[in-house]
Amino acid sequence: MDRKASKQPNVIVFFTDQQRWDTTGVHGNPLDLTPNFDRMAAYGTHAAYAFTCQPVCGPARSCLQTGRYATASGCYTNGIPLPDDAYTVAHGFRDAGYDTAYIGKWHLAATRTSPVPVERRGGYDYWLAADSLEHTSDAYKTVLYNKNNEPVELPGYRVDALTDAAIRYIDEQRSSGKPFYLFLSYLEPHHQNRRDDYPAPDVYRGRYVSRFVPPDLAALGGNAHQSLDGYYGMVKRLDEALGRLQDALKSMGLTDDTIIAFTSDHACHFKTRNNEYKRSCHESSIRVPLAFCGPGFDSGGTLRELVSLIDLPPTLLDAAGIPVPEQMQGRSLMPLIGGGRRPEWPQDVFVQISESQVGRAIRTRRWKYGVTAPDKDPIRDAGAAEYVEQYLYDLEADPYELTNLADKQSHEEVRVHLRQRLIARMVEAGEEAPLIRPLPAAPSGQLAVEPHEIDE
Repeated sequence: MDRKASKQPNVIVFFTDQQRWDTTGVHGNPLDLTPNFDRMAAYGTHAAYAFTCQPVCGPARSCLQTGRYATASGCYTNGIPLPDDAYTVAHGFRDAGYDTAYIGKWHLAATRTSPVPVERRGGYDYWLAADSLEHTSDAYKTVLYNKNNEPVELPGYRVDALTDAAIRYIDEQRSSGKPFYLFLSYLEPHHQNRRDDYPAPDVYRGRYVSRFVPPDLAALGGNAHQSLDGYYGMVKRLDEALGRLQDALKSMGLTDDTIIAFTSDHACHFKTRNNEYKRSCHESSIRVPLAFCGPGFDSGGTLRELVSLIDLPPTLLDAAGIPVPEQMQGRSLMPLIGGGRRPEWPQDVFVQISESQVGRAIRTRRWKYGVTAPDKDPIRDAGAAEYVEQYLYDLEADPYELTNLADKQSHEEVRVHLRQRLIARMVEAGEEAPLIRPLPAAPSGQLAVEPHEIDE
């Protein structure tokens, strides 16, 4: 295929793990951790309100590979492999003549520390990955497996090791005449599991101690004060890696031909909402950074619509001129970019939660409403026929979700409205319509919410 004649853009997904949206300068972080991401958001397209659809590593990755909710693909908890016959984004790009490559953490084969067999690689041809990177590597000892399932130990800090591998792949690929689709999946800023530590590069250790604590973490405690120093150091090195990747593309003459999408699988609440780091409906678990640059995205401005990670697969295919399969449950962002009349867009995002609870949540511009099924096993059960209300937050008055209004009489009409919207979203995702039991309403001392405020 003649690369220039086809004008198919290269596509890179720069994918981090457990990164909060407010680690970025464009979202108000004062520590200058992300100058490269901030520049990308300013000159490309920035989705200012982006959310995961499942705040657990494996399920979130299944959504990004298949474009389907975790219950629809069957990968609703960690440890459930992606079905061998699942149609993925990689298949879409490969069928369109792309070389497909995966580098880094996979977490969709249920092989943990063993190599991933070919049939469980989701349609990626070039392979340098580990199913559970946090268990095959450490900050300065990165072990992946190549296409032949031979172990490969890469030198350097883990972020740099993966970035070097990606640059080598791109350099090798540019002489092939084929466009490429590269999914570059980092572990950082996820903790190192076996010792519950956030191992930043040595040069950043201690730099961010007591520098900036987001208001929700400052109010709720958890282990943020212990962990944020290392976490921020990881974020800083990730942003440097983004800059290195962009510099490499520029030196190869590929900047104008390459789309980069930067996002994360979920965020991190530092043990403030449950006994670990994610798996809740709170902003600290579900809100993530998301920005694009390259063909179709440069000078795209800031999107104010609520965007879910389920929208990323159709967006990437659409941006490359590849038809979006009907089974994908998200929507392409491309019609929102660039002037003209904007199409109708959902006014909420839907979240499924597993492992800590069988839960569901909906997030509108103003409200967050969540339910749980306390009698269900959060590991074995994908969903439930019956839920009970758990959270209601007014994000306009309470952006850090410190006051739960789920049992307040003043907000009873809001609950009724959001309950109906949540059920509709569950049905749209392929679930059966459940029964949601309301909490008994108690006086709150507040005035009832005005009718025009309910649908916000």
